[in-house]
Amino acid sequence: MTVLTTPAPAPVAPRRAAALVWGVAVSAYVAAVFHRSSLGVTGVDAAHRFEINSSVLATFSVAQLAVYALMQVPVGVLLDRFGSRRLLIAGGALMVAGQVCFALATDVRLAVAARVLVGLGDAMTFISVLRIVAFWFPGRRNPMMTQLTGTLGQLGAILGAVPLVALLHRAGWTPAFLAVAAVGATVLLMIVVAVRDTPHGETAPGPAPDLAAVRRKLRAAWAEPGTRLGLWTHFVTQFSGSVFALLWGYPFLVQGQGLSPTAAASLLTLMTVAMFLTGPVIAHLCARHPFHRSVLVFVITGATAAVWAVVLAWPGRAPGWLLVTLVLVLAVNGPGSMIGFDYARTANPVNRIGSASGVVNVGGFLASIVLVLAVGVVLDLATPAGRAAPDLAAFRWAFAVQYALWALGAVQVLRYRNATRREAAARARTPATP
Repeated sequence: MTVLTTPAPAPVAPRRAAALVWGVAVSAYVAAVFHRSSLGVTGVDAAHRFEINSSVLATFSVAQLAVYALMQVPVGVLLDRFGSRRLLIAGGALMVAGQVCFALATDVRLAVAARVLVGLGDAMTFISVLRIVAFWFPGRRNPMMTQLTGTLGQLGAILGAVPLVALLHRAGWTPAFLAVAAVGATVLLMIVVAVRDTPHGETAPGPAPDLAAVRRKLRAAWAEPGTRLGLWTHFVTQFSGSVFALLWGYPFLVQGQGLSPTAAASLLTLMTVAMFLTGPVIAHLCARHPFHRSVLVFVITGATAAVWAVVLAWPGRAPGWLLVTLVLVLAVNGPGSMIGFDYARTANPVNRIGSASGVVNVGGFLASIVLVLAVGVVLDLATPAGRAAPDLAAFRWAFAVQYALWALGAVQVLRYRNATRREAAARARTPATP
């Protein structure tokens, strides 16, 4: 989500052409999620390859997440000027370059630079696909196609779990990540051949962005209590599942819980599959009960915190059924964070929704960055001297950091929910201008 000007409705494109262009564009998003999640199941191997501790390993994910978050507004401006095709090509090329660098890197600085390239390319992808949906499909089908795009993109996380772990352990680090880059290059070639911005061809570069207008929209969006409610909703619901999937879940399951690499990757795959099923349910509940969305936010957050409490307090390693329960609850975090964008949509006029969504999107990524770093630091501090890897006790202390973030987020959601309700009540009392 980012700053995006909704294009004027275009004539309906032929169905086969629209399906082909959208299908290839979605494959670009699948590849982006594949690149994004490739570090999640290779963190343990990365720590051995680069001979680094948990804090340094955390910087790999932080670099990727920080660049993604910082690029939200700039990407929207670039997209309005250059169109989807150019940005998908640029983003795909950046991610392929990043994975090639990561495959060949033996130096930590080069590895971090590689993750920065992946984050840059990833930031350009999803919103570019959404713009293609807006141009190639009639307006009444846009919501369904947007939801389908986001759901299908998660196939990349499945490819980045068990298959990547098997390849890594069979072929080694460099061949595995060169194969990842090859997949990205194949998708990039498909984009060059098949994707067009509109049914009439490629979009000509637009005018230079009006930065003053962008700043005005951002200030107006931030002044709206509903936007800040969306930001804190995204903050409190996203970070636990996101950090588990992107980096620390796999080491926790393998090093802390003693699972095999394949079993750990299978649990991450189960988490992704569960997201497919829960996403439409969350969307349906928000549509049916728009005045009780905050209740859903607190239910999701409370359930996540409660299951984590049982896992962290369990004497010894947690049983399999409890770890399955954990990943199923964490799977709801991603769809739950989308409630933040729904707040932004209902609290802002149409011409400001893109700016408000960009603000909301920062919340969850900011929380994720803080947690990724905090877990890495606590793991290093809590790991007994002389041990090569963290033990279960260290992981317990590290994941307990989440409760501080949940407390902060819950307080802020309550605060801005009340502010939003007061604002809505004040507007209802104000007579309409004739």
